[in-house]
Amino acid sequence: MVRLAFLASAAAAAALAGGCAAFSPSSPSFSRSSSVPTTTSLNIIDQLFGGGNAPTNPFGGKSTVPGESCTGEKIAVVGSTGYIGKAVVRESVRRGYPTTAVLRDASKGEKEDKFKGATLREFDVTDREGCLNGELFEPGSVDVVVSCLASRTGSKKDSFDIDYQATLNVAEAAKAAGARRFVLLSAFCVKSAERNDPYALQFQYAKMKMEGKLREMSSDGGKFDHVSVRPTAFFKSVSGQLEVVNGGSPFVYFDLGDKKCATCNPIGEPDLAAALIDCVADDAHKNAVWNLGGPDDGLSMIEQGELLHDVLGKEGEPKLLGVPIGIFDVIINGLQWVADTFKSEKFEDAAEFGRIGRYYAVEDMLTTDPTEKYGRTTLREHYQYIAENGQEYDPYTTVFGSESAKEEFKKEKVEA
Repeated sequence: MVRLAFLASAAAAAALAGGCAAFSPSSPSFSRSSSVPTTTSLNIIDQLFGGGNAPTNPFGGKSTVPGESCTGEKIAVVGSTGYIGKAVVRESVRRGYPTTAVLRDASKGEKEDKFKGATLREFDVTDREGCLNGELFEPGSVDVVVSCLASRTGSKKDSFDIDYQATLNVAEAAKAAGARRFVLLSAFCVKSAERNDPYALQFQYAKMKMEGKLREMSSDGGKFDHVSVRPTAFFKSVSGQLEVVNGGSPFVYFDLGDKKCATCNPIGEPDLAAALIDCVADDAHKNAVWNLGGPDDGLSMIEQGELLHDVLGKEGEPKLLGVPIGIFDVIINGLQWVADTFKSEKFEDAAEFGRIGRYYAVEDMLTTDPTEKYGRTTLREHYQYIAENGQEYDPYTTVFGSESAKEEFKKEKVEA
């Protein structure tokens, strides 16, 4: 039971992907240029990509087209090796933007198909002095920066080093180089830090602090502005149990009592990338926050398990295993006691990971306003795609199963 609780905690922690960037090559990638031509009426496209009034264009005041508009400006993507970052680079290039992907090791990017058409720029964004000295962006070299930087672990140090400080380094470098806009990939759950909830997490405070800095940088009367995009969750973060369910094991969910559990409407990675690139031309969210979920009305963890069961064609009733939420408290309190008693950063981080798990087991990651829903790919369609094609192993979002299990699943599909 203790082992199961740790697995459950880690699985929920994978939902940190709502604030941690990565791209899932397993998600269906629709070509918006072929299926939604620019001649399609705006009201139809609004229905597909998130309704509301037609957005404005900073160049001439004409309406922009979600998923299509391109101003032709120079775009730089930082955090480009994460799984959302790669999707953003690909979407930016597809739209026709001159795109630079900033990455720590350019040699890795040269082997990545998703970077085709982009210029690779090798730079360590944690180098604050280099950022401020103009080594990252030369004057006039960039118009809009899209930041997909995010902590991998969610620990306090990692969060403030990456979600705050490294991101701030890039924002200040962008403004100094003459960029007009900074698009930040934030997280829906930052609202907990804003409310100062007792269970708010360190990475949420780090992102909230960064959003505050962007407001300061955008309020001096200059041309620099920003958009903060807060996605609910990514498809990849709710796909980790595919292989174990396929193998006959139960789908694990977190029982809040009376079979109640958290609900979310996650967004597909290509759709989120399109929304982020929309922010280049679209002024609708200028100097504001844009909460963003996918097109689904919202699915509880139980419904996600039932959906996987159905998509995989399993017979009989879905196998579901509810883990009592109280187990989190026992684990977290124990880890925190060790951390406090022995002044251990390692156990402090472990307790934070437990709090991350508990947070996503309790909190709904759900948007209901039509203007806060975007994209066309539903969770069912995503599950159908990975059930047919498999998905890549990612140690940060995959807890149940293993790399070998995922490779075996994909092999079976290919041979079938």
